[in-house]
Amino acid sequence: MPDLRLALAQINTCVGDIAGNAALIMDRSRAAAALGAHVVVFPEMTTTGYPIEDLALRESFQRAAEASVTRIADDLAAEGLGDLVVILGTLGVSRAGRPFNQAVVIRGGRVEARYNKHHLPNYGVFDEHRIFASGEDRCVLEVRGRRVGVVICEDIWQDGGPVAAMDDADIELLAVLNGSPFEEGKGHVRTELAQRRAAEVGAPVAYVNMWGGQDDLVFDGHSFIVGADGRLLASAPGFTDALMVWDVPEVVDTAEPSDIAEAAGDDEQVYWACVTGLRDYVVKNRFSSVVLGLSGGIDSALTAAIAADAIGGENVVGVSMPSVHSSEHSKDDAADLAKRIGADYRVEPIARMVDAFQDQLALDGVAEENLQARVRGVILMGLSNREGHLVIAPGNKSELATGYATIYDAGSIGGFAPLKDVDKSRVWELARWRNAYAEARGEVPPIPVSSIEKAPSAELRPGQTDQDSLPPYELLDEVLDAYVEHAEGREELLARGFDAEVVDTVLRLVDRAEWKRRQYPLGPKVTALAFGRDRRLPVTSRWRENA
Repeated sequence: MPDLRLALAQINTCVGDIAGNAALIMDRSRAAAALGAHVVVFPEMTTTGYPIEDLALRESFQRAAEASVTRIADDLAAEGLGDLVVILGTLGVSRAGRPFNQAVVIRGGRVEARYNKHHLPNYGVFDEHRIFASGEDRCVLEVRGRRVGVVICEDIWQDGGPVAAMDDADIELLAVLNGSPFEEGKGHVRTELAQRRAAEVGAPVAYVNMWGGQDDLVFDGHSFIVGADGRLLASAPGFTDALMVWDVPEVVDTAEPSDIAEAAGDDEQVYWACVTGLRDYVVKNRFSSVVLGLSGGIDSALTAAIAADAIGGENVVGVSMPSVHSSEHSKDDAADLAKRIGADYRVEPIARMVDAFQDQLALDGVAEENLQARVRGVILMGLSNREGHLVIAPGNKSELATGYATIYDAGSIGGFAPLKDVDKSRVWELARWRNAYAEARGEVPPIPVSSIEKAPSAELRPGQTDQDSLPPYELLDEVLDAYVEHAEGREELLARGFDAEVVDTVLRLVDRAEWKRRQYPLGPKVTALAFGRDRRLPVTSRWRENA
């Protein structure tokens, strides 16, 4: 029997489901004990889910979180698991009534120690400094004669603080509880950071991260352990439950690598992040099915494939809503896509509804085009009201950035937008990846090749294509990335060699579309900077980069 066996419990919690989260904690604690673990570590804010935002300020919620910790301690003792050391995240409260992002150590049927997160992130998607009070004390506990330090997430991202305070504590393991959201390319950054902290404290670092979707955030898991010498010793796969067991060596720098999950490519990770975000939004909000418009184009095809992977094709309702301008290939591609994923496929022509509006309004030009798009939104919302489906929007980040999606139409209406943080160029890449993934598994590729290869078009007038009014998507997305994600202004873009007319067009479109973005559905964040929590600009503003 090893001197100290550690278990990292990578789980998917739900904000506010305190009873359900406690059941997960008990289940994984039992499993860890059955595997001979002496200590099991759960992610940040395990009892409450994360992020809890202003729920942290409600006294009723605070009381429920504390009562849950007490029940867990009692239940562990009652089931004969009192010797198992359980370290989990929860909501704590100071004597003055200020909430803490807290870790508790449970042993012997009671809370043995509490640790309050020191560094409270207040950038990007985080508002912790606004909500929580900062901790001051370090946490070092002894388990089977071994010294274990405990910190929470941001505490290892900042120099100094509780990690530096471990220098004279002679710890043999640093356990880090995390609620670290997914973004493309972040995995190696976490690992490199943990390696630096391991060298700093002279001990292995055990990093346990939650997984699952919470509104517009996706948590990917990918828990891991690095040795004092920086080597990766164990890792868990992403976007799934995992219970990773590891024996802490008596000499901290002699551990050998054990179970290391196969590394996934960027396209694969972004795809499953979108799937996870949609699935958990559907399930955690108690929907059982989704409905979306199927145009035969690439955006709706990829969105439908993501939905089928998330909740099963039989729970996806795809609606073709042809107009007088819809091509035969678009209708055929929509039907083909629905057959491939096993969706409930329906056809609802819009001509009679459009004619009824036109008899009343007599619109022309862009107003007439937008009327067609909005009628499709009305159809989807009607089906949602009648049958209880969640409407999902297939719009992408490039459209959202430039305001190229008609507000309240089938591309932007609904409760969730799986591709909200995926630019158009990446949409094609993900579609090709998903088809290749299916082929490698001997399955039918879900997305028709013609949907990938044909020129994108809203088909609101004869011969229309997206490129009639937008730069080529490859160029557009490069400019958008520089302007939106890296906050480069007009001068910087021109200095990089972009054409002035293209720059002025793109910046004008982006600046004028902020009001549309405020009304867009939630969608999973997968890049370093997503519209929504990450980028907060005033709708009413006379500042223009190209003024």
